[in-house]
Amino acid sequence: MFGISALGWVHTLGSLPAIPAAAYMLARHGRIVPRSTPGLIYLVSMVIGAASVFIIARQPVSAAFAALTLVLLLAGYGVGRVFAFRRAGGYLETILLSATVFLLMLPTASEVLRRVPDGHPVVTDPHAPLLIGTQVGLLIALIIGIITQVLYLRRQGAQLRRVVS
Repeated sequence: MFGISALGWVHTLGSLPAIPAAAYMLARHGRIVPRSTPGLIYLVSMVIGAASVFIIARQPVSAAFAALTLVLLLAGYGVGRVFAFRRAGGYLETILLSATVFLLMLPTASEVLRRVPDGHPVVTDPHAPLLIGTQVGLLIALIIGIITQVLYLRRQGAQLRRVVS
């Protein structure tokens, strides 16, 4: 079905929980919250999805995206625990993990458009305007999302400093 191998299904089903976990955290908290139950689900699903790409990928760019995703994911989950980053840690964590959501959704949207409906996909050409428009839309959402998150974190920090003073 959809031209997906057994290992492809492991990759797809293993990484699938990351999408609702990310959507929930972004809607509820405005960011990925690493030290939470949905954050743990997101981490595990993303590691399964990104690591399994190395087994199933046919194109070198897929492995590069997977490696970048793993680096950003591990950095995003680790930066909040590094004492040296202090205040910048929250910003870095948010930006890095938002980038992983983008790297999750970019191939997800592309694969859905290129495989569904089965046998007659919406997009057959990798340079189709719909596919390019979807990718550009995701990039714009990432940029707007990160700017919004940083402004929110700055405002939150300013309010916290006023309360402490």
